[in-house]
Amino acid sequence: MKLRFWGVRGSIPSPGPRTARYGGNTTCIEVGTDDGTLIILDGGTGIFALAQDLLTRLPVNANIFITHSHWDHIHGLPFFTPLFIPTSRVRLHGARDEATGQGIEHIMGVQLQNSYFPVGEAQMAATIEYRTLDVGVAVAVGDAVVENVVMNHPVANLGYRISCNGKSLFFTGDHEPFYNLYPEEDARHAPYQLQMEQRQRDIDHAMQGVDALIFDCSYTQGEYPSKRGWGHGTFDAALAAAVRVGARTLYCTHHEPTRGDDELEAVFADALERHGPLPAGLRVVLAYEGLEVALN
Repeated sequence: MKLRFWGVRGSIPSPGPRTARYGGNTTCIEVGTDDGTLIILDGGTGIFALAQDLLTRLPVNANIFITHSHWDHIHGLPFFTPLFIPTSRVRLHGARDEATGQGIEHIMGVQLQNSYFPVGEAQMAATIEYRTLDVGVAVAVGDAVVENVVMNHPVANLGYRISCNGKSLFFTGDHEPFYNLYPEEDARHAPYQLQMEQRQRDIDHAMQGVDALIFDCSYTQGEYPSKRGWGHGTFDAALAAAVRVGARTLYCTHHEPTRGDDELEAVFADALERHGPLPAGLRVVLAYEGLEVALN
């Protein structure tokens, strides 16, 4: 199984000289399984560059798994060029929208309204399919199995574990460390604490022993208190999770858009120093656009 990062930025694209080394496109990860099945995790602006690369690999048979419907994870979808090619087959997988009860097809339906985009789905020549996922129910995709678990974010966000012939990866999408909303004297504190702990066990089980753990590392430890409730993680939480679940390699991603390359490397180094020494066998990598990984 192989993966390539096409977008590693969070919240909003941030192109320019300050982000040239790590990239300014928002989330998109290409996964190629052993039998050549194409799985794409999220459709941020990085999916446009992936689409141009796929034009050299026609016909395209793509399975896109959307973690959640916030703009930075979907706003590249209408620019996914294979959607306009008759020989393409594109399957969009994702969670049901909690607010409306609609399936994953609502993502394209909203984006392709004439007020927001000039081309409707009827003008897209590819075969487009939608698969709304049931929480906790695995699906087979080619020679891989894709499992999901609900992460901690203001909207339903599915973290995905992809397993193929003994190798595995887990992608959090957007995820904030759990914290209790209620003070200890509040009657709601104890039941909420039990719920949080169960959800954390479910997530840890899904991440257990993966070869690649791709984690939302938007904030530093110092930044997080002012961002609490925004639905994003920290370098420290990611490192702690990687140690806890026995991951082989942690890939830090969803980089804060205001952070330039030098600043990103500095806060990354600071987090590593604070958590060192790491367990033997654990590698930690600052993800960048174009990074290719073979899970051997």
